[in-house]
Amino acid sequence: MAGFMDILGTVIQQGMSHTGGSRMSKGLGAGAGNASLNDIMGSLTQMLGGGKAGTGNLGGVLGDVIGGLSNNKAALGGLAALAGALLGGGKNSARGAVGGGGLAMLASLAMAALRKSGQASAQTPRAFMEAETPEAKQALEDDAEIIVKAMLNAAKADGRIDDKEIKKIVGKLEKGGLTEEEKQFFVTEAEKPMDLDKVVSSAEGKIDKAAEIYAASLLAIEVDTPAEQAYMKQLAAGLNLHPEVASYIEQTLGV
Repeated sequence: MAGFMDILGTVIQQGMSHTGGSRMSKGLGAGAGNASLNDIMGSLTQMLGGGKAGTGNLGGVLGDVIGGLSNNKAALGGLAALAGALLGGGKNSARGAVGGGGLAMLASLAMAALRKSGQASAQTPRAFMEAETPEAKQALEDDAEIIVKAMLNAAKADGRIDDKEIKKIVGKLEKGGLTEEEKQFFVTEAEKPMDLDKVVSSAEGKIDKAAEIYAASLLAIEVDTPAEQAYMKQLAAGLNLHPEVASYIEQTLGV
């Protein structure tokens, strides 16, 4: 069975769009005020080591939520791996951790956007909780699968991904240690026709998951063509996202 956390981590490390990395950095808070990825790495590393680290220097959506993760080493480790990958580090063996960090970042962004529009959920995002049971670990894998499929679907907004583009993406992912099974999953999904309804239904009517899917889709494309812009509008409408939620996510990711 394909490891979807690994696939997501590899996609994040290698990038599906030219601006995906910079948008992920903005989502983490880099460029907001005095924050930078080095600030984030320093705070996360200190927290992982058991030391106290202030979060006032962190901008973006993480500054007001990361303190609540001080006892969750898995979530903090994932965010640290994600920040490290965006700084140009991160080994292949850490790609699952990077995927976990990606899920945590998307969950943070969704929380902030929903809070801004007065729709914040009282439930703690799954990406923030320690996965201590096989069921919990599988739930995170399921979340990663949804995100990867949403990103691939967005990449088809300009039409079907052609074979040359698929080979280019897979070639980049192979450098990240993609297994044969994971590569086959990626190719199979990339070759399928665009299915917006399926992406919308994967949110299961949950507004927080809908916001995460919207944010992940923005990371996969440039949104610089009429077709991509139309796709994102249709996605927001299908996910029933409040305009303020969509706008907050777009501004935070620098779209």
